[in-house]
Parts: sequence; structure tokens; C-alpha cells
Amino acid sequence: MTNETSTTDGAEAPDGDVADHPSEKDRPARHWWSGLVHDPALPPVPRISRWWKLNGVGAWFAVVFFTWSMTPSLLPRPWYLQAVATGICMAFGYAVAMTLAFVLRKLGFSPDWSDRTRRWGWIALAVVAVLEVPTILLLGSRWQSMTRDLVGMPGGDGWRWSLILPLSALIALALIGLGRVIIKLARIIARFGSRVVPPLPAKLIGAALAIVLTIFVLEDAVVPAIVAVGGKAAAATDQEMEPGVDRPDAPERSGSPDSPVAWEDLGRNGRAFVAGGPTAAELEEFSGVPATTPIRVYAGLGSGGDVVDIAAVVAAELERTGAFDRAVLAVSTSTGSGWVNGYTTQALEYLYNGDTAVAGMQYSYLPSPLAFIADRDTPPAAGRALFDAVYELWKELPVDDRPLLVTFGESLGSYGGQAAFSGAGDMVARSDGALWTGTPNFSEPWGRITDGRDKGSPERLPVVDYGAHVRFADVPEDLDGLGIWGDSRVVYLQHATDPIVWWSPDLLLRQPDWLKEDLASSVNPEMTWFPLVTFWQVTVDMVFSIETPDGYGHKYQQGTIDAWAAILEPEGWTDAETARLHEWVAQHRTG
Repeated sequence: MTNETSTTDGAEAPDGDVADHPSEKDRPARHWWSGLVHDPALPPVPRISRWWKLNGVGAWFAVVFFTWSMTPSLLPRPWYLQAVATGICMAFGYAVAMTLAFVLRKLGFSPDWSDRTRRWGWIALAVVAVLEVPTILLLGSRWQSMTRDLVGMPGGDGWRWSLILPLSALIALALIGLGRVIIKLARIIARFGSRVVPPLPAKLIGAALAIVLTIFVLEDAVVPAIVAVGGKAAAATDQEMEPGVDRPDAPERSGSPDSPVAWEDLGRNGRAFVAGGPTAAELEEFSGVPATTPIRVYAGLGSGGDVVDIAAVVAAELERTGAFDRAVLAVSTSTGSGWVNGYTTQALEYLYNGDTAVAGMQYSYLPSPLAFIADRDTPPAAGRALFDAVYELWKELPVDDRPLLVTFGESLGSYGGQAAFSGAGDMVARSDGALWTGTPNFSEPWGRITDGRDKGSPERLPVVDYGAHVRFADVPEDLDGLGIWGDSRVVYLQHATDPIVWWSPDLLLRQPDWLKEDLASSVNPEMTWFPLVTFWQVTVDMVFSIETPDGYGHKYQQGTIDAWAAILEPEGWTDAETARLHEWVAQHRTG
């Protein structure tokens, strides 16, 4: 019989020649998620370091996450921030593929695709990438233009948008490399551990120790270094005398010649606070009747020891200036660096023609992001200390001879200021009103109030007890159309486009209610939640969230006029007065 041995198993062919390709059994073991391995039967190719070899399925996932990352979110992103978000998302996509492959292998699912199949997989990926990447870059640019139009921001990145691809690829490769370093570390630890414990526990211990060590390096080395550098720069900036900010002469101001609080101790933002605001003459020009010089008291980090000591200095300043004889007494919790929103303050002063007193204090040099990373406990401690110090003096006054006591804060100031209260009921019981703007998502009692909203009301604009005491607003009109207001009123101003309000670690794996509900008209209708991706989009949105026009992002200015008017309803004040004040402040903003 003629020898008809198949050439596919590596045996001798009928003509005596050796088969062109090795048999499957001689082929090195490969799994479907492995990168390309050179076929020894083919001409040699230059060796590529295994360290940088990409996995085929991981690359497919990276392309999918690249596409998702280009979709719109709350605010327009400059090209370089888009590249950062995209690079991180691509690395996460790659990691997801590797994790799935690992789990499937442990479950016994490990198909062995041929080299030819794997090559065609890479070819298909290349074709898809060539067609899809330029398309999604173009769509991404158009989505960003649409988002800019919605929030009133001009311009775009033009040709720079094309730089997203190379920069995001570099970022993704760097993160993938970092991940491989961690995996390598886990294997090294497991190798040593296997000498004393069985292999499986050794691997688990190795993985756990590698992760713990990475977190330790980040939390105890990298982050402290960043905070130290940032803190040193912030402390130097805090001592700078800002041009145009002069020491006040009025005794109603801290840092003045009549004040025991030294001008130099107020800090940069404290000095701007006490030196700013409308004068009695400016208030009188607006109101047409004699006005009073508003009281603004403040204490910086140089004014005392801990936050309790600094709050005591502020309380003493209130007594010195006669603040408890004014019509309204406001307690403000500042942001991390001691900043108090001048718009919120002057709106109150115009509403009451200067018959007001506003108190603030500094508890950190650091900008809010660094302050929150470095010390999450100090802002609420400062908020409690300041409000309690003022409240203890205020409650001792005769009921009929007390000023209206209100409190306010923005951003990290809202987070810290709300900590003075156990909940909405406590705010209503111990104050005559509160205004919280741009509240971070991790704040309490904001979170509990939002979660306990009336059934059917949206997360972005909750209705609580039919609006009896607490109301949420994106625009002033949101404050109307509910039930009867109580005497003590709490308003949360929160823009639908403010990433500070909506950022949460939960975005990584859970679609929030505000993205399940109908989006606000200011939000790009194409915004969609994607696991692991939307989190990073909203994260980079926060970087320039205060660079938006007023009324969008984290910019709260003129809306505070409507909010205070709704909270306090000054006698004789009308909607026409509110409109006139909007125009006046736009032309005469004094901080």
C-alpha cells in the first residue's frame, strides 16, 4: 500500500520530504489570550521583549475602552485631559481582559488557538483600529463641541485633538508596565513563600503582599510627598500679599487697626475676604437709603492653635464688632485654603443693606483637593468648632433680640459646614437657614438627605418632604413649585454639570440614578455610563470645573442671590429687586 501519512502530524511525506510545519503536539503550549509567538518553521524575526509584548485579547478590550472613553461626560475636556482619561481607560480595559483570562483558565477553559488564528486576530484588530480610531476621534471632537455649546464655553482644540492617540497610548503602556511590575513582585514573593507553605497559599499571600506594598508606597510615600511639596508651595502662597488687597481701616473688619487679629495672620484668602465686599456707600447707592458697613470677621491659622482655638478667636471678634446686634449673622466654613465665596457673602450684604455679620476661619493652607487627601477630618472639625462657638453665644441672647442665624459653605466648605449638624432636622432647629453650594458627593448629611428623597423625585434634584424645609436647585426656578416653605429653610445649589457633586468611587462599577434618569438640558444627551470609564471621565472633568461660565460646572455666583432671597425673604424684597441686584452685581462685583 502506498504510504499516505498526513503531512500535518510532522511525519515523513509520501515523497520522503519532511513536512513543512511541525505537528500540533510539537507546538509549544499556548493559550488563547497569549501574545503572538513566532512559528519556528517561519523565517526568524527580531526578538521582542516579552515584557512589552501585548496580549491580543487585552488589545481588543483596550480598543473598546478607548472608544467608550471618547464619549461625552459633564464638561468639555481639553485634549490632554482627554488623553489622560483615555490612557487610563485603555489600561483598565487591558486589565479586565487579563483578569477574565485568568479566571477562565482557573475554570479549565483554555482553548489553544493556532498561530494562524492568532495572526488573523491581530490583523482584524489592526483593520478595526484603522477604521474605528479616526472615526471615534472625529466623533469625540464633535461631542466635545456640543458639550462646550451647552455650557457656553467657546473654542476647541482643533488639530491638537489628534494628539490624543499617541499620548493616551503612552499612558496606557506605562500603566500596563506598572501592573506587570506588581505581578512580578507578587510572583517573587510567592516563590520565596512556597518554600514554607504550599504553592496555592504562597501565590495568594504573594498577591496580597504585593497589593499591600503598592498601597503602602502610594499612601505613605507618594501621596505624602505630593502633599508635602504642595503644602510647602501653598504655605508660601498663603503668606503673599495679593496686589490690590489693602488692610481695611473699618473697625468692623478683622485685621484692621481696631482688631486684635493681626493682618499678617489672616492668610491670603482671609485678607481678601475682610478687605473685600461692598462699602456702605456702594450699598446705599444700590438701595437708595442709608446703609451700614457690613461686618466681616476672620481668623487664620496664625491666629491660634487648633481649630477650636481659632474658632474662639472668631467668636471674640464677633462680640468686639457688635455682630450679635445685626439683622443677620452668617457662619461660613471655608474651603481648604481658607477661601470664602465673595458672591455668596455680598449677596447677603446687599439683601440686608449691610446690616449683616459674616464669620469665617482658615483650617489649612492646602487647596481643597490636597486638603481632602491629606486630612479628611479637619474640615468637618473646623465646621463644627466655628458654628458651635457662635451658636453658644447666640442662644444665650433673648429670643426676640437675636439676629437671624444662617450658615453657608461651598465645595469642601459645604462638606465641613454640614458636619456641624446631625441632619436636616438639626439644621432647621438650630439655624434660620443654610445655603450649601457645590456639595461634594461624599458629604453628610447631604448623602442621607438625597437618599431619603420623596419617591419619584430625581437624584439630581431631590424633593424632601414636599420641600417643607429643604430644597435643591440647579437654576433658581427649581426652588418654586413645591409645597409651603417652613420658617427655617435649607437650600442646596448643585449644577447638573458639576463633577464635584457627582463624582463618586461608585461610578466605577455602578450606574448612579442621576445617569438613569432624564438628563438635565445642560448635560450632553449622548452621555452614557460605562463601567470603569465614566469614573475617569468625571474625575478629569473636575480639573477645570471652576473654569466654566457661571451657572455651570463648579461655578456658583449669581445664583446665590436668588437662593438667599428665597431662604430669608427680607422684608420688602421683591423679584424685581432680585433682578436689579443681578444686573448691579454683574457690573459692580466687589468680592
